[in-house]
Amino acid sequence: MKRTLIALLVPTLFSVGLAQMDHGNMQMEMPLGSTMDLGGLEKLSGKAFDRAFLSMMVPHHQEAIDMAKAVLPKSKDAQVKKWAQAIIKDQQKEITQMNTLLKTLGGVDSKMQQAMEKGMTGMTDMVKKAKDADRAFVEGMLPHHASAISMANLALEVSDNETVLKLARDIVVVQAGEIYGFKQWLEK
Repeated sequence: MKRTLIALLVPTLFSVGLAQMDHGNMQMEMPLGSTMDLGGLEKLSGKAFDRAFLSMMVPHHQEAIDMAKAVLPKSKDAQVKKWAQAIIKDQQKEITQMNTLLKTLGGVDSKMQQAMEKGMTGMTDMVKKAKDADRAFVEGMLPHHASAISMANLALEVSDNETVLKLARDIVVVQAGEIYGFKQWLEK
């Protein structure tokens, strides 16, 4: 029951929040669009799902870390620096946890990992090349976090692995909170 409630509640709240946001100032393309191609993840179950989910989430987190590292030297905004530092710290910790868990599940699902890596090409470069790195970072992190939440919500519905479920809940809670902050920042 709790899993279903979280899986249904967060996307609903997120959608309502995005609907309230002024999208007129968005200057970057949203590479992941409003929906994310999960590369067949939604068709898997059991250990195969857990391996695929983690194999996709590791490079997804790494891209967020790379974007955060790209904005730090260019940032002129204390809040953006704070978010970038938190993303680096938190997501690196989660990558370590996911890699450890992947070893117990039989290793990386390279097909799913490569699909995720291919889908995120150029996101860090957009931050590096932007005239306003702070805005580019925040605008880029909105769809990036939204896709992580989509994947995590799927994990909450499908996985039976308690460690995967905890990770998915943490991703949903932390990244939904950051999205709220990003939207508030963009509206100022």
